[in-house]
Amino acid sequence: MASSDTNAEPHVRGATRHTPWEDAQAFALGCSLCALGVVLLQSAGLITGQTAGLGVLLSYATPYGFAFWFFVLNLPFYVLGWIRMGPRFVAKTAIAVTVVSVATPLLDAVMDVSFLSPWVASALAGAVIGMGLIAIFRHGASLGGVGILALWMQERFGIQAGWVQLGFDAILFAAAFAVLDPLLVAASLLGAVVVNLVIAVNHRRDRYVGR
Repeated sequence: MASSDTNAEPHVRGATRHTPWEDAQAFALGCSLCALGVVLLQSAGLITGQTAGLGVLLSYATPYGFAFWFFVLNLPFYVLGWIRMGPRFVAKTAIAVTVVSVATPLLDAVMDVSFLSPWVASALAGAVIGMGLIAIFRHGASLGGVGILALWMQERFGIQAGWVQLGFDAILFAAAFAVLDPLLVAASLLGAVVVNLVIAVNHRRDRYVGR
C-alpha cells in the first residue's frame, strides 16, 4: 500500500511485515473467495465491478473467457503500480491476479450450480469478493486494475478505495446494458454495492494497515 511519498507500503511505528507464510495463506484465502464470487456471478449470467467485472462482461461478449481477459486487462496497470506503489506491491499483485485467473476456471470445472437466483448470487458473490479483496489488500497487494488506482488514491488523498471503485463501476454498469438483460444488470448492481460497502466499512487506514 502506498504512502504520500509513493512507497509501496506506509511506515507504521512498531509494525512488522507479514511473513511469507502469512502472505501465502492470505492470498490463498482471498483469491479463492474472489474466484468463488466470479463463478457464482457467471452461473447466474451476472457481472461485478472493477477490472474483474470488465473481464466478465468481455467474456460474455467475446469468444475469450474471464481468465484471459482478467489477466490481459491488468497488464497496463502494473506500470502505474510499479511507479506509484513500488515493485513489492506489483509483485504481490501480479501473483494475486494470476492465482485468481487460474483458480476461477478450476473452480468452475468442479462446481455445478444448477439453480441460483440472480439476486442471491449477486449478494453472496459481493460478500465473498469483498472479504477476499480485504484479505488481499491487508497483505500489501490488490487484484490490479482499478484496485491499484483506488489504493493509491486512498493513501495519497485519503479517498476510501471503495468509493473510487464505485465511480468506475457506475461506468461499467452503464456499458453492461448493451450486453445483458436490464434485470441482470440491476441484480449485478446489488453485488457491486455489497463489494464496495464491505471494503469501505472494513478496509480503513485508521483501523488497519497491512504490510
